[in-house]
Amino acid sequence: MSSIVQNPCVGRAPAARMPKSVTRESSGTSRSSSISSDSSGSGGNIRSLLSMSESVHANLSSFFPEQALEKEETRQRSHQLEEIKRLKEVHAAAQLKNLEDFLKINRISLRDSLAHTTGMIYRNLGKSGLRVSCVGLGTWVTFGGQITDDVAEEMTTLAYESGINLFDTSEVYNCGRYAEMERGLSRKHIIEGLRASLDRLQLEYVDVVFANRPDPYTPIEETVRAMTYVINRGMALYWGTSRWNSMEIMEAYSVARQFNQIPPICEQAEYHMFQREKVEVQLPQLYHKIGIGAMTWSPLACGIISGKYRSGIPPSARASLKGYEWIKDKIMSEEGHREQLKLRELETFAQRLQCTLPQLAIAWCLRNDKVNSVLLGASRPAQLVENIRAIQVLPKITMSIAAEIDCILKNKPHCKKGSRFSKEH
Repeated sequence: MSSIVQNPCVGRAPAARMPKSVTRESSGTSRSSSISSDSSGSGGNIRSLLSMSESVHANLSSFFPEQALEKEETRQRSHQLEEIKRLKEVHAAAQLKNLEDFLKINRISLRDSLAHTTGMIYRNLGKSGLRVSCVGLGTWVTFGGQITDDVAEEMTTLAYESGINLFDTSEVYNCGRYAEMERGLSRKHIIEGLRASLDRLQLEYVDVVFANRPDPYTPIEETVRAMTYVINRGMALYWGTSRWNSMEIMEAYSVARQFNQIPPICEQAEYHMFQREKVEVQLPQLYHKIGIGAMTWSPLACGIISGKYRSGIPPSARASLKGYEWIKDKIMSEEGHREQLKLRELETFAQRLQCTLPQLAIAWCLRNDKVNSVLLGASRPAQLVENIRAIQVLPKITMSIAAEIDCILKNKPHCKKGSRFSKEH
């Protein structure tokens, strides 16, 4: 405080440097740095020193508590930070223990856990801000039919632990994260169907709801308005199309813009080595024009590209299931035989890259940067693990490798000049 700093007696050396007599100044105040032995005026000197001491102690008491308070607050903050750090470590240890228990129950090694080895890639879905894993888990055919509920749960957990955040399902499937409309695209069917799906999924909303196949009996405007309604009501965040052609997607977009509604953000399309036209020619043009993304399915052509049909049709294969006779017919056709010959060359090619044929096929799909996500199907956990590891093959698909694959396939599509959706140069 200023009174302490300005007092000339504070901080001075004792009596050796100061006279022992009391000096009277013109102001009449006593100033002394020692106690005189002279009896005359000794009481006054003592009172003066006592008064000065009380003043010093009073001012010191007002200064040091503030410093002590600051030190105490600093100490408490440090203690709180240490406690927060300790709690985080405890929480992380508990999570690790839960993960280890889960992996042990499911006979998965933590060291080999796919979360550490897949190197999952995330891409925006179209020009939206929604980030999705480059591979998703599809549940068509397998879930609710071909595999048991226990296997389905195991594969769903395995996919999630691997970094997959996209799960595709439908009204005809049993579980998943995304929902599609299968009973037409009228306002009634969209709203009722989505509500029923949310009840079965035990969710408040889905991220994306898909309009599966165009409905010739419902105007596109009604479908667009219904999709906008379910989004505005919080039942879904986005909507997309599935198996729509370019003209239908463009019409939906135009209707949405005309009536201030919400347009679709992506199209679900079949894409594999033997089906390329739509994804490689049409959808990129729609992406540049209106921001439509591509979520593709069947990268192994319903199992044909896996190579399991090279010696016939196994009894447990999808082509032998009731209702999928069309796959068997396709395999046994003349075109199917030509595809099998190409697959033999591709299998040799995959060996050069030190990967399996399915991994090569999935990585080939992912090398297309306009493909936001590839939906994988699997009937066994080991099969799902193999397919997910196709992400590690992706860096090996260089331009020269892709050109060699095109030479084997001999089916690279080219944009037709004069087409309404041809790319402008």
